[in-house]
Amino acid sequence: MANPNNPLRVNVGFLVHAEPGYSRTIEFDVAEMVFPPDLTTTGLLGAARFGRTPQGLVLDTELSARVHTECARCLDEFDLPIATEFTELYAFDQRHMSESQLLVPANHQIDLAPLAREYMLLDMPITPLCRPDCKGLCPVCGINRNRETCEHVQDSIDPRLSTLKDLIDPEQE
Repeated sequence: MANPNNPLRVNVGFLVHAEPGYSRTIEFDVAEMVFPPDLTTTGLLGAARFGRTPQGLVLDTELSARVHTECARCLDEFDLPIATEFTELYAFDQRHMSESQLLVPANHQIDLAPLAREYMLLDMPITPLCRPDCKGLCPVCGINRNRETCEHVQDSIDPRLSTLKDLIDPEQE
């Protein structure tokens, strides 16, 4: 039921005329997908389960993909795995709309791409790391500490805060 030109556009006309309680799961496997204006994914996998209710269509979606991004510590580019799950209600009329204000379109073609983009962006970490133990860049010479070592010693205490160290009573530690 997915559209080959836009794999996340689904024709739900058969569900609109079905009995309440009927459901259908549609699976996605897309090698590369662009979510305008700023998100490109590879290996998009997932499923969308549409369930018919008296008020509209309930959508339960699980998606996973990889996003090409930059490490926040070492600035190397890498593919970040992301996964998201969301549930939304597409109402048949204005009276049954939820907070998300989603209505079943008159042509019964639901485009999941805008929702998928929003939820994937929300589930991406603010500071993506290429690996949990990334050592980052040397603040003095700028080399990538994951690949090379340098002679610069990193102070554990910020020099601007070193005067606060004198205020701590060593007996209280």
